Amino acid sequence: MKLAAFLFLILSFSFGHCVRRNIVLILTDDQDVELAGMTPMKKTRALIGDAGVTFTNAFAVTPLCCPSRSAILTGKYPHNHLVRNNSLNGNCSSAQWQKVMEPQVFSVYLKKHGYQTFYAGKYLNKYGHATVGGTAHVPLGWDHWHGLVGNSKYYNYTLSVNGAAEKHGDIYQKDYLTDLIANRSIEFLKSKKSNVPFFMMLSTPACHSPWTVAPRYSKSYNITKAPRHGSFNVHGKDKHWLLRQPKSPMKKTSIEFLDNVFRRRWQTLLSVDDLVEKVINELEKVKELNNTYIFYTSDHGYHTGQFSLPIDKRQLYEFDIRVPLLVRGPGIKAKQTIKEPILNIDLAPTFLNIAGYDVLQSMDGNSFLPLMDSSQNKTHWRNDFLVEYTGEGDDKTDPACPNVGPGVTECFPDCVCEDAFNNTYACVRTLSKSNLQYCEFADSESFVEVYNLTSDPHQLINIAKTVDPSLLVKMNQRLIKLESCSGNDCRLINAEEDGFDS
Repeated sequence: MKLAAFLFLILSFSFGHCVRRNIVLILTDDQDVELAGMTPMKKTRALIGDAGVTFTNAFAVTPLCCPSRSAILTGKYPHNHLVRNNSLNGNCSSAQWQKVMEPQVFSVYLKKHGYQTFYAGKYLNKYGHATVGGTAHVPLGWDHWHGLVGNSKYYNYTLSVNGAAEKHGDIYQKDYLTDLIANRSIEFLKSKKSNVPFFMMLSTPACHSPWTVAPRYSKSYNITKAPRHGSFNVHGKDKHWLLRQPKSPMKKTSIEFLDNVFRRRWQTLLSVDDLVEKVINELEKVKELNNTYIFYTSDHGYHTGQFSLPIDKRQLYEFDIRVPLLVRGPGIKAKQTIKEPILNIDLAPTFLNIAGYDVLQSMDGNSFLPLMDSSQNKTHWRNDFLVEYTGEGDDKTDPACPNVGPGVTECFPDCVCEDAFNNTYACVRTLSKSNLQYCEFADSESFVEVYNLTSDPHQLINIAKTVDPSLLVKMNQRLIKLESCSGNDCRLINAEEDGFDS
């Protein structure tokens, strides 16, 4: 009898330390953190941030939807996953992506490890295109698939539901996409296999255009305006030519436009805040909350009037590359703040680490689970990282903006262009002893921008021509290393001291 009791205790102990944790990722679209984009998320900040950790230095490695989402899925920098922009020609959900990169996304490895996997919402901007499989194509690694066809919408969209097209209209109770994602996730939690770990990825349209607000929130934040501090309505002098072309001060029509967008972005986020609450409440009901890691983040940031650019992303500045990141889960103490720089390429390795994998050699990012969980072995963390972007333009002049010429795009409102073919850049961003950003453009000028974010947090003054030339050489060499790194090489570079002095 004593032997049986002893064996029971041993088995119980072993099982307790082999419990595989559930994981939930809630991913918003275009949500900034620099311009107070988390303000509407009161429930989210309480239920995830206050219950766990808030990362104050979280970044996207590229400030555009499809390349950034591809980085999240693969754990790779854009120069390794090769998605350049939001078009099929730019490798966004292309046949080549499906053949080469989809087999390497984190969900494939989770499924191999016995996880149930669930996806709902926006995937990649060109997902579901008729020339690359349409709605019949279900990306590898997903057991339950509710993928949005194309870019963010709130009504009148099509989902691929496990490979079958499901068309939606404009009835709020049935079709509003943020709410539908919440409801489908709850259905999954109620019907999932018991005693099998799960991964859920909930990818909302908010707060992306067209910023369609749920009726119940149409009167919220009605007098709110975009923040007027920092670089708002400031001319981008000494910057790349694209930042010098907007006129400052902005036209009244541009300011009215961006204020309206700013309000509607916050209004759409209120529905995401409800989604977070619903999912956490359901996790508690099905007795899985204490065994689940919940991650909340965005694919990249956004701007509304900074350097007189009315609205968009795509730029190298903090407002476009910083993202919110909140995490709660087993072993994570409440109300923590962590300052180490986390990248969106670190999400996939972290999920796999939670599932019991070692860091995959093919991934450029690293697991940040040891930073959150005091029971984990501590790890040396990076001091700097790479941000890269491939600019887009139009070969023809926009008829609505005949004076701006070809080679540019996203010229609205008032013909202020947000992107161009030669808005192609790569940057080193350092955080530790130094707080610097060094960027090189692939243009005829070989233009360089450098910022000391300790003395100039809003990046108003490009110090490329006044800083010690030896620093420029060091940062150029660091940039070359990062731009060519792959897999474990990126992590080895991270382990090096940056050697920069601001």
